[in-house]
Amino acid sequence: MDYDRFFKDAVAKIRDEGRYRVFADLARECGRFPHAQYFDAHGQPRSVTIWCSNDYLGMGQHPVVVKAATEALEGYGTGAGGTRNISGTTHLHVLLERELAALHQRESALVMTSGYVANEAAISTIAKLLPGCLILSDEKNHASMIHGIRDSRCEKVIFRHNDLDHLEQLLKSADSGRPKLIAFESVYSMDGDFGLIEEICDLADAHQALTYLDEVHAVGMYGPNGAGVAEQRGVMHRPTVIQGTLAKAYGCMGGYIAAKADIVDAIRSIASSFIFTTSLAPAVVGGALASVTHLRDEGQMVRERHQERASTLKHRLKAAGLPVMDNPSHIVPVWVGDPVLCKQASDRLLERHGIYIQPINYPTVPKGTERLRITPTPLHHDGLMDQLMQSLHEVWQELGLETRKAAA
Repeated sequence: MDYDRFFKDAVAKIRDEGRYRVFADLARECGRFPHAQYFDAHGQPRSVTIWCSNDYLGMGQHPVVVKAATEALEGYGTGAGGTRNISGTTHLHVLLERELAALHQRESALVMTSGYVANEAAISTIAKLLPGCLILSDEKNHASMIHGIRDSRCEKVIFRHNDLDHLEQLLKSADSGRPKLIAFESVYSMDGDFGLIEEICDLADAHQALTYLDEVHAVGMYGPNGAGVAEQRGVMHRPTVIQGTLAKAYGCMGGYIAAKADIVDAIRSIASSFIFTTSLAPAVVGGALASVTHLRDEGQMVRERHQERASTLKHRLKAAGLPVMDNPSHIVPVWVGDPVLCKQASDRLLERHGIYIQPINYPTVPKGTERLRITPTPLHHDGLMDQLMQSLHEVWQELGLETRKAAA
């Protein structure tokens, strides 16, 4: 049996489809974000500007966060020492969970090693504990939510994206006495549109369903305290469970949930991916705690600047005739629609212009909807935006992408 052939063939198929992924070898420069050193295939470094980071506000280099992480490292050491149950719950973990619970106005919160783990652990555990639970999932939910739904082994139905009529039909067709969980997001990260939080919660109330809201691309950036889109819209009290991340706007690592104490305690006590995972390092937790509190107390100006930067870039792209996909959030997707051309555009931007934007292709987005996903931060000044616009224009001309159709 030639086992190696199966793996080689699998990768060859991906290459043939034009969606083979290459990881950019980067050295972020603390204090100079969004600038970084890029190491090419020969190990030679050169300066590039990152335009696709999920460090949406540049908090990964903020002096307050770096100082807190350094103090935690020096005070607690490098690792937490174990799982949360076996010596791995430091006082910093406790303080961070209290802060997150207060941020989302919930009784309790639970920090996990990533947003992916938080979704997988929470959704699967909640559904397993509800006899005969039916999960209703938005068709554009993140892979981590889909993983949690599958791991629950409960029946699921998928409603068309943001389609309230379809969701209502599915709810009406279910047994009125059956437990139900509706899972959806506040900001869909590839298209940049918002979830219909209030309207979905209205349907959930009418049909006695629980709601699970993923706010990973919103926490830190929306609402007067940075608690997310639900806070911005004045409906933060309505979702049953709010899930967030510490790895995007907060610039660190980790994920969390916030909910009633009984729900959080059940997940803490049952979810295998939480129980059997080593706890986040104290430096990460200390930095995250400082980031959450800073953006709560002093983050409004940077949130406003962030929105202005995204809006300005979208207007400039539209004015230049580039196919930006319209949306109301901070995400700026530029349509390509072909995996090979998308990779070529990304490569030319990096190699010829010193601009790093990772191509987004299947399975992150459906085949035929490939795009460049741009995420401007408050630190991308007008000069950098001028360089980006000129570079995109040249690459679009070179590849003949001017007339390619934008999609929403």
